[in-house]
Amino acid sequence: MSVNRGLLLSANDAKVRPRVKCVFRRKMRDAGDLEILCVGVHISVEVELKEVCKCAHVVSHEEKEHEHRSQRVKSLDFHPTKPWILTSLHSGTICIWNYQSQVIEKSINVTESPVRSAKFVAREQWIVAGADDKFIRVYKFNSDEKIKEFEAHTDYIRSITVHPTLPYVLSASDDTLIKLWDWEKDWACAQVFEGHSHYVMQVAFNPRDTNTFASASLDCTVKIWDLDTRTPTFTLEAHSNGVNCVDFFANSDKAYLISGSDDHDVKVWDYETKTCVQTLEGHTHNVTTICVSPEVPIIFTGSEDGTVHAWHAMTFRLENLLKYELGRVWAIGCIERSPKIVIGCDEGTIMVKVMCSHNWDYVNRQIEEEDSNE
Repeated sequence: MSVNRGLLLSANDAKVRPRVKCVFRRKMRDAGDLEILCVGVHISVEVELKEVCKCAHVVSHEEKEHEHRSQRVKSLDFHPTKPWILTSLHSGTICIWNYQSQVIEKSINVTESPVRSAKFVAREQWIVAGADDKFIRVYKFNSDEKIKEFEAHTDYIRSITVHPTLPYVLSASDDTLIKLWDWEKDWACAQVFEGHSHYVMQVAFNPRDTNTFASASLDCTVKIWDLDTRTPTFTLEAHSNGVNCVDFFANSDKAYLISGSDDHDVKVWDYETKTCVQTLEGHTHNVTTICVSPEVPIIFTGSEDGTVHAWHAMTFRLENLLKYELGRVWAIGCIERSPKIVIGCDEGTIMVKVMCSHNWDYVNRQIEEEDSNE
């Protein structure tokens, strides 16, 4: 099968760890003459010839099309309607990269300090960025105008996340605090969440209940919080070393948390029973980022070992290991309605097309039978 390749872009990341909540969404697309059906998965793949690849990999190394080098990528975010990827860099710059035209459309010099997290607020046409200089800055992405700048914490800002419907932004910091900011009240601090005893590395809203969120900390815990309460509703003693990343996902209508740690492991937690149901082992260095697909059953994990692991989200089997020789992996993201993932590393950012490996032999037999009947 001759496949329209993925795409590569570039950017760097280093020292500490950026966190990005990443989601890879499935959308059925016109695949010309071929639509591939996989057990437990239904993915359309763009093809140029009516043939099927004998590939057994989730993503093949040969699928990258373009590589764009830059400073370390500290975070990735994706505009919901425009072909834009937002990268925040260790150099203090944020960039908007057009993944269709493969050009940098906008570059803003935010600060001389690393910008560890930046997010689109698409409904307001904003970018929100948090940096090591302890400030949150807000820009209009159409004009580059800075509309707000304020000191949000007393130490590095590690993570920012935007509420899906309310005018709220959460920020997490090395000062051990999480803060809730209300932009409709001139970015007033609506709540301070206390409970961690070490750096707070990431925060993520619960998609099933957006009044709650999770946090990951170097105090080895994952905590769950309610927006109306300053203290956590429960704590998971999650890992034997610091926790760098956390996300929510669902499997057969069952709610889970997933966490990645400096102990090199990824753990899957039953959200209701608060028990670990699976430990994903395989990385040889700190796990820095997680990308969970809510529709396609694949979990991507990235590590300072320079690899991305692709795990089946139902069997938790390791499906593939990706390595692109761009240094440590700090962020994994996705493009909505597209079978492409983006990987941010020390020396660049790669975009690759994801191909499902589930029961390829069965798929190949079906294609061969169809061909023999023609």
